[in-house]
Amino acid sequence: MLETVRSPRQVIVGEGTAEHVPALCVQLGRRVLVVTDRVLVEQPSVQHVLGAVEEVAEHVSVFSEATAEVPLADVDAAVAVAEDARADVVLALGGGSVIDLAKIVACVQTHGGEPADYYGECRVPGPVTPLVAVPTTSGTGSEVSPVSVLTDPNLELKVGVSSPHLVAEFAVADPELTVSCPPSVTAHAGADAFCHCVEAFTARARPRKSKDLVDGVFLGRNDVADDFAVRGVRLIAESLRPAVRDGSDLRARSAMSQAAIWGGLAFSHAGTACPHALQYPLGSATQTPHGLGVGLLLPYVLSAVRDTVADRLAALAGVVGLDAASRSENEAATAFIEWVGELMDDIGIPSSLAELGVAREDVRTLAEKASGVHRLLQNHPGATDGDTLEAILDAAWLGDRERAGVAAR
Repeated sequence: MLETVRSPRQVIVGEGTAEHVPALCVQLGRRVLVVTDRVLVEQPSVQHVLGAVEEVAEHVSVFSEATAEVPLADVDAAVAVAEDARADVVLALGGGSVIDLAKIVACVQTHGGEPADYYGECRVPGPVTPLVAVPTTSGTGSEVSPVSVLTDPNLELKVGVSSPHLVAEFAVADPELTVSCPPSVTAHAGADAFCHCVEAFTARARPRKSKDLVDGVFLGRNDVADDFAVRGVRLIAESLRPAVRDGSDLRARSAMSQAAIWGGLAFSHAGTACPHALQYPLGSATQTPHGLGVGLLLPYVLSAVRDTVADRLAALAGVVGLDAASRSENEAATAFIEWVGELMDDIGIPSSLAELGVAREDVRTLAEKASGVHRLLQNHPGATDGDTLEAILDAAWLGDRERAGVAAR
């Protein structure tokens, strides 16, 4: 058996843990670049953390212009601030886009060049400016993952930079920082976390050699990822609906903070798969939130591979509390897919691509672009040819979840 575990030096989760962020920053450096966004920088809880960091650091610079989905222009602007400040530690305070931006800034500041120089797996040549990641949403898992996802307008596609060197030194997930998240953001982030868990658990089992543990990032299905994924699915099944319904429910918020981390660690080892690959061109084309897209697509993709991974889906049916024991494997798998669709409906995720403004004639183009995302599609347990991907997207355009499974068979 060949396994590896990649994670921050320390992961700290729980109410009130944000108070330790200043001390963690100065363990790593004295000149701090804070990466956040315009909304968060005005939040009292974030201002409190910033004030505490300023009290102990030699110098603090703040880049508060981060925007959704990490456009390359944000990277250039933030790197300029980091270089001017001579930052020796980066503090990311925000959602997944903020943390992803902080990672690529730490990379470019250290190694130079352009973000495109690092697209793909393991192209970051060495350690980067150390990072403290403090999420204010519960979903992307970026606080523990080795991935930074960017939007490249030249490619009309979101792209990933994946390297163990991008893993934060410290991840601090304080659920009190997520209480101000509106229901839609909570839903989209939670859907993303759920997809991370399910995609990792159902990923293709790929043969690997010892060098893959060093030269690669996503390894396909493995026992390490399975353990994290099951933990995450169980927590999300219990807590996502309450967190969306009542943002002040700290018990639900705490569970979702943990679930996001488990999901992040799951996909950090196994990788994500087809829903994320399809979302890369979809998100770029529609300018819709990442979590919304993967949450919408997940039931369709699962329907397409139900027969291939029925045992895995049946196992997840039991994890979310469905009666799997009295059903056949295929029946339990189908019940789980239906449950996933109901979960997405309940938290307000649209059920069709048409609702996002996608024209049916554009489905083929989206499928063709997604077919090039080999880094993710190699983890998909089903066919990944253009026709199959188009059939999944067409079913999603129609809002017919069962159609994806029929088309795949």
